[in-house]
Amino acid sequence: MSVVQPSTFKKYQAIEVGNDFRKVTRLVTVNYNDLLARLKPHQVIVKTLHLGINASDVNYTNGKYVPGIKPPFDVGFEALGQIVAVGDKVTKDKIGSYVLVSQYGAFAEYLIASPRALVTVPNARPELLALQTSGLTSSLALEQTGRMTSGETVLVTAAAGGAGMFAVQLAKLAGNHVIGTCSSDDKVAMLKSLGCDRVINYKKEDFKTVLRKEYPKGIDIIFESVGGKFFDICLKSLATKGRLIVIGMMATYSSKGGMAGDQLSTIQLLGRSRTVAGFFLPDYQNLWGEHMSRLIELINQGKLKVQLDNGGLKGIEQIVDAVEYLQSGKNVGKVVVSLNTNDSKI
Repeated sequence: MSVVQPSTFKKYQAIEVGNDFRKVTRLVTVNYNDLLARLKPHQVIVKTLHLGINASDVNYTNGKYVPGIKPPFDVGFEALGQIVAVGDKVTKDKIGSYVLVSQYGAFAEYLIASPRALVTVPNARPELLALQTSGLTSSLALEQTGRMTSGETVLVTAAAGGAGMFAVQLAKLAGNHVIGTCSSDDKVAMLKSLGCDRVINYKKEDFKTVLRKEYPKGIDIIFESVGGKFFDICLKSLATKGRLIVIGMMATYSSKGGMAGDQLSTIQLLGRSRTVAGFFLPDYQNLWGEHMSRLIELINQGKLKVQLDNGGLKGIEQIVDAVEYLQSGKNVGKVVVSLNTNDSKI
């Protein structure tokens, strides 16, 4: 299999630390031979075809994930691409394989990756990229942290986002009553199409009042990624033995100080045997393969739908716009940007 190698390629770097992605990043041109020279025996080079956008992209550029990080440093978390070169200890038959990449520095047209950062997939369908962070987060958090069974009431905040749409469907597939929050009528329609039992458009309904009146016994599992006032309302709405899973706190990501945690009173937990637990995907890497296989099978069976939203954006030059599009809250589903791939082919 012949590979056409470029002379140069583009990637994003943070030139300063901060959470204004447009301000602190630059799209730079890099010599491909320099990348090739850094390839270690057990590594591969991946040509990226689709890039995944996450709310937490700015948590890396502002140093929250790697305290003390010094610029310049490569940014982005996830990509789907094709292996185009391999190190001396990797068999040549890996060239041409499609892989999901989960590592820092994914916002690049080409990148070096180690085996532990890769999951082999059957093709380059962009829907598969949505499984990498969003799908795995939902599947693992509900099973491992939420200890989800059936016959429970499950609340998903930011339900029309990348992780939220999977959490809604997985909770329904497990036989639960699912509540989802969102911010627009388009998102309401999408969530209803996914089987969400009660959709709360918090721009039109009071979130706290709905939960108090319609769910007086409380919520068994809460998949929470917004933070701030949402977290406070969710905590107070937990049922006896309820579990609140902290996926993130998106409401704080764009603030001046960046990601900030929420305060809670342990008395609120003790009195009703409630649990609040954080979930961080890299801590469950040993289970990625198992859960990825499950998710792909559900898609193949038509039981799991993937809603993608590129915001009309394409190409690596528009990654900054894509990050801002996600931060605006206008996206309906997972934000995935496809790259132009006509310049080099396998």
